[in-house]
Amino acid sequence: MTTVSGTRPVVGVLALQGAVREHVAMLERAGARAVPVRRPAELSEVDGLVLPGGESTTMSRLLETFELLEPLRARIAGGLPAFGSCAGLILLARQVLDGRPDQQQLGGLDVVVRRNAFGRQVDSFEADLPITGVPGGPVRAVFIRAPWVEKAAGGVEVLATVPGPADPDTGPDGPRVARIVAVRQGAVLATAFHPEITGDERLHRLFVGLVREA
Repeated sequence: MTTVSGTRPVVGVLALQGAVREHVAMLERAGARAVPVRRPAELSEVDGLVLPGGESTTMSRLLETFELLEPLRARIAGGLPAFGSCAGLILLARQVLDGRPDQQQLGGLDVVVRRNAFGRQVDSFEADLPITGVPGGPVRAVFIRAPWVEKAAGGVEVLATVPGPADPDTGPDGPRVARIVAVRQGAVLATAFHPEITGDERLHRLFVGLVREA
């Protein structure tokens, strides 16, 4: 059974790797009581969970090491609201391309994600994105070794896209395919970028709203 603190939902941040502190700060600003989650007992006490960026294959192994993989799969399947950023998007996907054969997926989103799709660390970039469901103008999005959503099933709402890299066959002036970088499926939200490092908590407010609704 989950708990709440007054009218503030308790939202966990998976604290195995990544920008845990930054997500905690943003969730607190967005109206939640944020707590780190490293153990199944801690997972059982939250109303929602953020899966931060990091290295998705390492996080997958750590989920098994800390005996969180199956409890987290079960809670997400049971309706636990979840918000994944960058590596968190990869973990939440049904299928990942260019991952390790032993990489584990949580299956909270009916999408196929391509890992490191935008390139290496040196290919990191920023963009101002209009995001469906987020009022107040574009969101500054920071992409660091970012994935994109290669395919999304009919039940997945696409919230934002960016032009993909230039096709080597057509050159830098050729057409660019729009790549999906933010999605929602029910109470599961995910972005290919890092909303926790810009100081703009609007996406976290959107997620806290999903937690309250759930």
